[in-house]
Amino acid sequence: MKIIKIIGLLLLSFIAKAQTEKNIDQQSLLWTRYYNQLTLNHKWSIHTEFDNRIFINPTEENIFVFRLTGHYKINNNVEIGAGYSYFSVATQDPEITNDFKTPEHRIQQDILWKQDLSTSITLLQRFQVEERFIHNANKEELLPGTTFYWRFRYRLQGEFSCWKKESQYLKAVVYDEIMINAGENVVKNTFDQNRFYGALQYGVNKNIALELGYLKSFQQRVNGVDYFDRDIIRFTFYHKINLKGKHKELPN
Repeated sequence: MKIIKIIGLLLLSFIAKAQTEKNIDQQSLLWTRYYNQLTLNHKWSIHTEFDNRIFINPTEENIFVFRLTGHYKINNNVEIGAGYSYFSVATQDPEITNDFKTPEHRIQQDILWKQDLSTSITLLQRFQVEERFIHNANKEELLPGTTFYWRFRYRLQGEFSCWKKESQYLKAVVYDEIMINAGENVVKNTFDQNRFYGALQYGVNKNIALELGYLKSFQQRVNGVDYFDRDIIRFTFYHKINLKGKHKELPN
């Protein structure tokens, strides 16, 4: 619990520092996601994700995301994972559109820790490391080469069971996640962003669940002066396929 308090204090200090800046862009977005969990056995699973993100008013494509990760369950409380992600960035400002999309390749490693605080409350923590390779570009075209960044992410999440009957359920999901940049190419934006999320997840049956939530993202840009303050509506379709053994709970 001391570690959580320390991280919380760091989080508050980063947010306070970020919010003193005046150059803040307010944006509204819609994220729609398909998340598939293929359970191979009691220990191994493959997670596949397709995520499309668009701006609202004006309506413009923001980012398309593909993720593929493998997860290994150490025990009932701890799970580790590693994988690859591809990002296709159309624009970060709906008022400015390009004739090209900027690719980004990521390699990630993470560890997840789950703790049941009661029969209806579950605490989840995730620490993730990302190696980001962003294709070089200016405002007019893609340029040769890539720029490398490290990013470290910590998420503290609570799940609250509201109702459950056989294979159906309803639960509330709340989390806060902080992201920190690192590496020789990071000069002014060590603090990347903070995300706060709240949602309701409805389990249709043992294989399918639907989630609708609101995500607040506050992100510092590369120059250290400009910020994005984003209000995001997120819809997720969770789909589990179990090849062997008992079903695992859906990730978030």
